[in-house]
Amino acid sequence: MDPRPSDEVLLGLARLVMDVSVRAAEELGDVSPVQLRALTVLREAPAANLAQLAEAMGVTVSTTSRLVDRLIAAGWVDRRQSPENRREVRLTLTGPGKGLLRRYDAERVTALRDCLAQLPTDRREAVAEALEEFRRAADR
Repeated sequence: MDPRPSDEVLLGLARLVMDVSVRAAEELGDVSPVQLRALTVLREAPAANLAQLAEAMGVTVSTTSRLVDRLIAAGWVDRRQSPENRREVRLTLTGPGKGLLRRYDAERVTALRDCLAQLPTDRREAVAEALEEFRRAADR
């Protein structure tokens, strides 16, 4: 892959977002970025089963099973039998799990707002709009 002038900008953005996420996780205390990723997936895919969570995270089912056990022990996830298929287990966020994600999001937004506040006032809206376009493009 030939480097492009925008590559350094994109890598810088990726590093910034990763740094903000890791620091936010540290602020929350006893929760890892991997655990937060699993909780975030479950927020986006409520009542996912173990295989769906593993696929979304790009890890094996056995790895995900151990992770889910820790999330349940922490009180952030609930595991219940599926009403449609008794052999299938559904995973859902608990109230504390949802609260943890709200605090995580708040920490990240605060850090990113602080970055945005460093820009000249007349450029902030344009940057926010460009980032929204970028996000929408990534969703496609």
